[in-house]
Amino acid sequence: MQAQTPVGQLLERHAEAYPSPCWVAPPVDAWLQARAKAVISADHAVLNSFRAAGKSGLTPFDSLAVDEAGQWVLFWPKALQLGQWWLEWLCRQLPPGTPFTVVGENQGGIKRVPKLLEAMGMESEKIDSARRCSLFVTRSPQTGPQAADEWIRFSANGLVLESHPGVFGHGKLDEGTQLLLDTLPRWQPTQRSRVLDMGCGDGILAATLARQGCGITAVDVNHFAVEATRRTLAANGLQGDVLASDVYSALHERRFDTIVSNPPFHQERSIDYGPAARLIRQAPQYLSRGGRLVIVANAFLPYPQVLEETFGGFETLADNRRFRVYQAFADGAV
Repeated sequence: MQAQTPVGQLLERHAEAYPSPCWVAPPVDAWLQARAKAVISADHAVLNSFRAAGKSGLTPFDSLAVDEAGQWVLFWPKALQLGQWWLEWLCRQLPPGTPFTVVGENQGGIKRVPKLLEAMGMESEKIDSARRCSLFVTRSPQTGPQAADEWIRFSANGLVLESHPGVFGHGKLDEGTQLLLDTLPRWQPTQRSRVLDMGCGDGILAATLARQGCGITAVDVNHFAVEATRRTLAANGLQGDVLASDVYSALHERRFDTIVSNPPFHQERSIDYGPAARLIRQAPQYLSRGGRLVIVANAFLPYPQVLEETFGGFETLADNRRFRVYQAFADGAV
């Protein structure tokens, strides 16, 4: 078995140094999965993949028992703030002087890592570069960084929102979600409707609808987003069921009157329509009779065809040339 991702292929060149590693925030890669002793990730899909292979999988919110002899490898994300958070988090977990590796794509900002480490009082050595990726080794500092509160609080749509690096639209209301909220009078669920917020992010949709009396279930594949939505609901005195889920994986046979979403189409630096297509194609299985799916998406994305194939028809509720809001009903009516 060979590595499938550029970072995996770079690590594969040094396989002897990682006989039983603990990967931190890795991508999905069969070679990484087969090699791993354990994985720590905020991505529920990654965790499910590793756990299905019999590996230990933890989120950064779980208690961590550190094996000082383990080989620790941090995969640098494209978002600088999130990378800094993971780096500081790992340094707090490891005993002083514990060696670990940082690997990432050059386009993802890995070349910034030596300066970041230097600012933390840590030396680093570049071990290799290939496949437009770089690999550095360092050691955790003698005095670990203080636990900074990376959670931020801001206001939007009359709500208090909580966010964290790694959450979609971190610290601001993005244009697509704003358009979706602007169209709310056209698709607003009735009180006590069962509503699923798919890809809940910082929880603004879940909180808006919970404030109107809807029964809210909110899910996201990102554990940072799950925690953010829980905090947002609590900050506004609202209730909702918030779960980590890879699209519908945690919902089993639940059904909803409305499914609403601003679905992602990026996986790190790559375009990935897979989760959004699954969201649309599987929606009828989770909608009550006459229930509806409401999504906002970039205007160039090929979702109309998937909506037509799945529902037999759909309606465009809004189009500002950059984003469109679509509505489709489980019985095909528009």
